[in-house]
Amino acid sequence: MRHGDVWKGIDLLAEKNGLSASGLARQAGLDPTSFNPSKRQAKDGRLRWPSTESIARALEAVGAGMDDFAALIEGHRGATAPLIGLAQAGADGFFDDSGFPTGGGWDEVRFPGLGGDPVYALEITGDSMEPAYREGDRIIVAPGAQVRKGDRVVVKTQDGEVMAKVLGRQTETQVELVSLNPDHPVRTFKPSQISWIARILWVSQ
Repeated sequence: MRHGDVWKGIDLLAEKNGLSASGLARQAGLDPTSFNPSKRQAKDGRLRWPSTESIARALEAVGAGMDDFAALIEGHRGATAPLIGLAQAGADGFFDDSGFPTGGGWDEVRFPGLGGDPVYALEITGDSMEPAYREGDRIIVAPGAQVRKGDRVVVKTQDGEVMAKVLGRQTETQVELVSLNPDHPVRTFKPSQISWIARILWVSQ
């Protein structure tokens, strides 16, 4: 990412929200001149870059994320995926037998491009996958991706429970699901007790 690209992103972020560069800085609680053209290059020609903190504060001020900022620079807004809460996902009507989303009741979330494979998003509840995934984080799940031991996955049981875990040992008679949080025990199921397993590709925190 080049110097000019970063400043272009700030200008586009301001424009998208009906603000000037100085108006965006002011709304972010920064010095109103922080994003002005005069701040982008020193008198001796050296390039000046905005600080990570100032970019973060500007994004927070307009309710945007870093992926939105990157998408503005690259000229697109990213892909979208269906979204529901992890707790809600256990109810009937949200998935087909292969773990692909189906039916109504889904919201929508935007995320950086991850290729052309079908994906959906789940919002984390509980603390079994802390510190990697915390309450409110959104995970992008690919039901068609191959899964292996050690992958972070979403699993749905025949009883309707949906959980985010690490796939442990998998045999003809047993599927082992591990929590990252050591306070939660390893859980084991018979393969017949599992409806589907889908790999987690990405998390938005």
